[in-house]
Amino acid sequence: MPRGSPPLPFISLSLSSIMANILVAFVCLIILGPSSVIPVSAQSDSTASAKSFPAFTPSDNYLLDCGSNSPTTLPVNRAFQPDQNTGKYLAYSGRDIQVSSPDNENVPSPIYLRAKIFVSEATYTFHVSSPGLHWIRLHFFPVQNNEFNLQTAKFSVSVDKLVLLRDYQIEKNEAIMKEFLVNVTTERYAIKFAPFQGSVAFINAIEFVTAPGKLIDYSVPLLFPVSQKFDLTNSNFETTYRLNVGGSYLDATNDTLGRSWLSDAPFRNNATGQEVSIQPSVIQYPTAGGSPLIAPPTVYNSAVKMADSETAIPNFNISWTMDIDTSYSYLIRLHFCDIISKTLNELYFNVYINDKMAISGLDLSSLTQHLATAFYKDFVIDSSSASNPLSVKVSPVNDVQGFKNAILNGLEVFRMNNSWGGLDGGYDVDGKKSSGPSKTVAYVGFAMMFGAFVGLGAIVFKWQKRPQDWQKRNSFSSWLLPLHAGDTSFMTGKASLSRKSQFFSSTMGLGRYFSFAELSDATNNWDSNAIIGVGGFGNVYFGEIDDGTKVAVKRGNPQSEQGINEFQTEIQMLSKLRHRHLVSLIGYCDENTEMILVYEFMQNGPFRDHLYGKSLPPLTWKQRLEICIGSARGLHYLHTGASTAIIHRDVKTTNILLDENLVAKVADFGLSKDCVGNEAHVSTAVKGSFGYLDPEYFRNQQLTDKSDVYSFGVVLLEALCARPAINPALPREQVNLAEWGMQWKKKGLLDKIIDPNLVGQINLESMKKFAEAAEKCLAECGADRPSMGDVLWNLEYALQLQEASLQGKAEEENKASSAPASPAIVAPTPAPASAPSTPDNRPVYSPEQTRNPAQLQTIDDHSGTAIFSSKNESQ
Repeated sequence: MPRGSPPLPFISLSLSSIMANILVAFVCLIILGPSSVIPVSAQSDSTASAKSFPAFTPSDNYLLDCGSNSPTTLPVNRAFQPDQNTGKYLAYSGRDIQVSSPDNENVPSPIYLRAKIFVSEATYTFHVSSPGLHWIRLHFFPVQNNEFNLQTAKFSVSVDKLVLLRDYQIEKNEAIMKEFLVNVTTERYAIKFAPFQGSVAFINAIEFVTAPGKLIDYSVPLLFPVSQKFDLTNSNFETTYRLNVGGSYLDATNDTLGRSWLSDAPFRNNATGQEVSIQPSVIQYPTAGGSPLIAPPTVYNSAVKMADSETAIPNFNISWTMDIDTSYSYLIRLHFCDIISKTLNELYFNVYINDKMAISGLDLSSLTQHLATAFYKDFVIDSSSASNPLSVKVSPVNDVQGFKNAILNGLEVFRMNNSWGGLDGGYDVDGKKSSGPSKTVAYVGFAMMFGAFVGLGAIVFKWQKRPQDWQKRNSFSSWLLPLHAGDTSFMTGKASLSRKSQFFSSTMGLGRYFSFAELSDATNNWDSNAIIGVGGFGNVYFGEIDDGTKVAVKRGNPQSEQGINEFQTEIQMLSKLRHRHLVSLIGYCDENTEMILVYEFMQNGPFRDHLYGKSLPPLTWKQRLEICIGSARGLHYLHTGASTAIIHRDVKTTNILLDENLVAKVADFGLSKDCVGNEAHVSTAVKGSFGYLDPEYFRNQQLTDKSDVYSFGVVLLEALCARPAINPALPREQVNLAEWGMQWKKKGLLDKIIDPNLVGQINLESMKKFAEAAEKCLAECGADRPSMGDVLWNLEYALQLQEASLQGKAEEENKASSAPASPAIVAPTPAPASAPSTPDNRPVYSPEQTRNPAQLQTIDDHSGTAIFSSKNESQ
């Protein structure tokens, strides 16, 4: 066990330096003025210091100094009781053996100087005051004695139906603490020590202590497959690693829960990381959901950042590696706290676990709204995808302007019990070894193999009998594989007993397979009143599946020119993409000639509907900025965060959908393209939507990620001006929004053509920054356009300017009125809607249509934003 070491000395500021800092800040306020200062924290009451949180008092607190004749008190008043006070907990019929040794420099605590030895099975049983999570800490040190060599002792430790240690043996002359976190559900809890035949068991000290219930989130995302959750309700844990990243070893004096934190230095690639620290008193915790019980300030006040934040190496990162047993699943907890930035929105970085993307573009500012504020994130690595050694890496987002860095403050790795109730070895508590596949499983496997040969023969037969026009068929499996025909299931070989099938294409990772009957039920037999959108691919229906989950069901039109290619592309793209700002594909149906896609339902519909063409309340400027930022995050993830760069190819306001909280999600990947390897572009036939199409792509037929950037520039102008990208009804010079908007931008008069609803509420500096971002996106040459990461940075800066302005106005209103005034800016009453522009040909969702789908307006397929592609063009 690492030796205890004193905490890093706190650096105290002298009174003179504090006064100097205050004076500098005061001068800055006078020179710059209040409108020029962007507050680090807009909500000072949303965080609090560790001292503001109530202390945790465990209802069960059993501390046993086994083999001792007198109490032992450790720092922080942790009193371990001797055998004479704890004998009532022990059931043991063997010889009472206590051993001890004089002071030993090799042990970090006096509880390791004594031990109790068992020559037969012994059980400690504790009364449980309140069920729930409990720590079990077992302390071992092979105390030298004349009778037994404890370094060769072999024994097992188990509790209830869980094996903690199996045939455990301490081969080194060192103190070891084994820590477990178990879910206790009974009034009495027993810890059993069982010596191996011919050997003995021993223990130096035992801790059985209640743990806070909020310590574990019971629904945690799996690292892979992405977006799936793992239920931890029935899980128990062994602490494998607990690292204080960038800091020294911490013991119970630094952690109110008695945890020990090792220094991360032995596990870190020191060549790429630099240790940084601040005073623990600076660390804050979110009042909503945060707590110093997750990790103390002495963990968050230190970190490791990039040793050279200006490196030009694109794959530069900081990495940690740890040995694990891949036969178990693991809970990984990552601790973050931005102690290196000077202002908000400076730090963006990626997090990888076992070289898989865990977090893309982590922005602590957007999550905590403050600097030096604790944040943690959990992941589960399933045993089927675990690899040894376990690696954790943090790496900056390369295309973010200016400040490139990445940090990690703490790291915890917990082994999870396996299916037969073990945290060590392949045995259950009765000593029975986990068996291999049973005969029944073997028979089933043989039957499946036989069925596969039969199925393969059927495919060959059908191939020989394929129709002459098979290449023109819309469904790629309707004639070849009779897997989903009618109500017949290839899983059962007979008619399904239930139409609510739960077949998932898990082996292909394509999401859930729906039968046509299921989707007919979900949409009330394709009721025309359930149509919430009409697009080039087909109609979009509102539906409810299973227990009432709302979905959007896109049913392909067999006569659609987009057809099967878009259907296949959409499935393949969305099945491997998971991001907060991308619409999720739930599943699909490919039955006979049907091509149906099922998505999560976006209650507030397309971004476009909230800008013009619908009688919806106008969005505030701040809301529009947040929607544009969310969309930019989604596109940035497509370009940089996926395994291969993905170009959307059809970015527009109808493909940006809003959920019930107006969170933006990019949709419609039917035209998307992969950039394989190091390709800078993809040579492909021109497809997209008029008004959004990259002119360079149109000329050269070379698609790049900068083509999406151009289209997004048009989206930005739509958000600002609230008019279509193409409106043939307007005078010739105003038809194309991108050209018209840039003419006014060059004149410095862009504020004259903005949405009238924004007049009086938009901060001019914010609009200026926003307009600059749009202008850069719309550069004629792709090489002159910024990356989506750069665009994102500029939009977030525009939002900061707007929020600073709102706060300034709110303060002025408070001073002008004796009654408390709301800081909210009330949007002006919307002007009467102008003549409706030509609608787009993509799916349209809105709350009003959901309540009364019959009011849906049919979309004109000859609109100015129609899909630009010929019938026979290849992608």
